[in-house]
Amino acid sequence: MLFLLLFCFSLGTTIQSHIFHRNSFINSANWLTGGIYGTVADISGYFSLQTYNERLIDENARLREQLINTAGTATDSLVIDTIGQQEKYRLYKANVYKNSYVAAKNYLLINKGATAGIKKDMGVITSLGIVGIVENTSDNYAMVQSVLNTNSQVNASLKNTRHFGTLSWNPYEDDYQHVQLTDIPRQAPVKVGDTIITGGMSSIFPKGILIGTISSFSLTESKNAYIIDVKLSNDMTNVGYVYIINNADKKEIEELEDTLQNE
Repeated sequence: MLFLLLFCFSLGTTIQSHIFHRNSFINSANWLTGGIYGTVADISGYFSLQTYNERLIDENARLREQLINTAGTATDSLVIDTIGQQEKYRLYKANVYKNSYVAAKNYLLINKGATAGIKKDMGVITSLGIVGIVENTSDNYAMVQSVLNTNSQVNASLKNTRHFGTLSWNPYEDDYQHVQLTDIPRQAPVKVGDTIITGGMSSIFPKGILIGTISSFSLTESKNAYIIDVKLSNDMTNVGYVYIINNADKKEIEELEDTLQNE
């Protein structure tokens, strides 16, 4: 112990009295402490990833909500509220707890329900494109009818020409990445690689939400319309979180449509 005490004393004296030794000691100490602090920061950052991810999702929801409510977002279809009125569309975020894609009628289970304001017939999307439509809710959960569902029918259009038709899924193709767009007239200039977006002809999805791109197309037997194969921009086998779209004008639109049907 006396030796160690004297050794430390002599080492300290040497470091203090020689510039070279002092600089070497400081550099070594900085390297050691820097490595320790770096390791601690990496470990702390790893356990904070969930928090950072939640913040990022919240920020994405706010930005996407602004985009949807801004004129000329992707399709020049919506008008932003610049006078302080309520914006037309509001987005809620949710995590996907269950997702099926191998059946004829596929669904997703999300962790938001009626308590969070989720209602039947709300559109569901991700940052990459459409996912489906809310079919029913409980207090804390909701079932979403996937776009990979034989009952799913979504109004869709060609982004460049504004021709629109009906988007549906053929389960017999055994393909989870492609859906079919029908009722596009043969006069439309269809090309492989063209972008397909929501048509905005319903109160569920605003116009301009990405769906996918054309991978192939052919004419119907009557030769007056196209059957278009659309590759989804979303990977429907890997959906982790979603945004649910609330259209503030949905009730008013539906009431107006009901009056027309009752005439």
